Amino acid sequence: MLADLGERSGDIALQCSETAGFLNQLNRSIQDDIGRLADLEKTMASLAAAHEESGVAAQQLRTTAHRAEKIVADGHKAASRSLDEVSALIAHVTGLEGKLRSFLNTIEMVGSVSDELSAIARQTRLLGVNAAIEAARGGAATQGFAVVADEIRKLATKAGDSSHSVGKTLRQLDNDARMLISGVESNIALGHDAGDHIDDLRIVMADFSGLVVQFQERSHAIVHCTDAAGVDAAMLRDELAHFAQSAHSNASGADTARLRLDDLEHRANDMLNKVAHGKAPTRNSAYIAMAEDAAAEALQRISSALEGGTLRTADLFDTAYKPIAGTDPVQYHSGFVDFADRHIRPILDAWTAKDTTIVGCCLTDMNGHLPTHISRRSLPQKTGERQWNLKNARNRQIFMDNQTRRALDSEGDFFLFTYRQDLGDGQYRALRSVMVPLVVNGRRWGIFELGYLI
Repeated sequence: MLADLGERSGDIALQCSETAGFLNQLNRSIQDDIGRLADLEKTMASLAAAHEESGVAAQQLRTTAHRAEKIVADGHKAASRSLDEVSALIAHVTGLEGKLRSFLNTIEMVGSVSDELSAIARQTRLLGVNAAIEAARGGAATQGFAVVADEIRKLATKAGDSSHSVGKTLRQLDNDARMLISGVESNIALGHDAGDHIDDLRIVMADFSGLVVQFQERSHAIVHCTDAAGVDAAMLRDELAHFAQSAHSNASGADTARLRLDDLEHRANDMLNKVAHGKAPTRNSAYIAMAEDAAAEALQRISSALEGGTLRTADLFDTAYKPIAGTDPVQYHSGFVDFADRHIRPILDAWTAKDTTIVGCCLTDMNGHLPTHISRRSLPQKTGERQWNLKNARNRQIFMDNQTRRALDSEGDFFLFTYRQDLGDGQYRALRSVMVPLVVNGRRWGIFELGYLI
């Protein structure tokens, strides 16, 4: 009955171990989700800040659009007035051509009058010459007439000189007027081009005003969408906060359940271990005997090596673990590793092969370091295949779990526990292990472990 009670305790411990392992995986998953949720909350906070800045920018955009619309409207009015004035000026300039050409006609008419005056002056001068001749023929009786004739001749000469001067001035005036007309014609051509450009400018300004109106309409739409998005973002932020609180609560609950199962597993293992130390044989007795014999063989091999000088005590108890570059998970080298591979691994392989239910034997020092393991768990690591390495390259790694820590810290001839074997990355395997303390020359080195499945 006592043996059956122990076995049932072992079964309870196994179920607790498996359930606790599941809860541990669940808790790890929840913690990972909480981590991702925290990142999401940070992202959401950044998004909220960015949205707030976007809202301010949208409001500023709407204000700017309103101001731009007013400025453009005022500018359009001012530009229209200016363009009207420029158009009037161009019309005035283009109207000068007709006036200047009329002025040329007047100059030509004055020139023709000047020519007639010149002709009259020449005729008058001839008349004066003829009168002087006739006065000379008349003698003293026509002397008075001679004086008049002389005055007429002088007057004709002055008239001719004046007419010549007027003609010269008119010719100069004609040349200047024609040059002015030529320049005015060029300005008129430019005025026509400017008029075309002004028309184009009116069209562009009208289009620009239309774009400003559209810009303001879009800015209103942006503000509306930003406000709506702000409401959604606030709702999402609140939901995330609620979800985060719930996730933390669930994680705490799962961890509490795991701790309770660990405690129940601990109690069940205590009963299993006590029953195993009783006189009644159980189905664990054979494995306990093999573990004790295997541990004794390993201790004998180590003691002989220490006595023979092939192993130093300092190397055996070396804890200055040196990480092996490029390993994942990290493996560590120590002074005992090479000796353990050559002389202890064959012992582990031999005892593992004695029963198909034995999953393996190994040595674990006080810090959880496995200097060696059975051959099929001591394969060279594969680069980039962490999960494979966790399972097949367990030698030289460091593992620690609650039951191993209990066995390392407790006093006794052996310990029988059901526990979760750490396979790394949150993966476990429930098995039963016999852990035998290894004491070398009165100094606790660690434990010898034989694991098996029932």
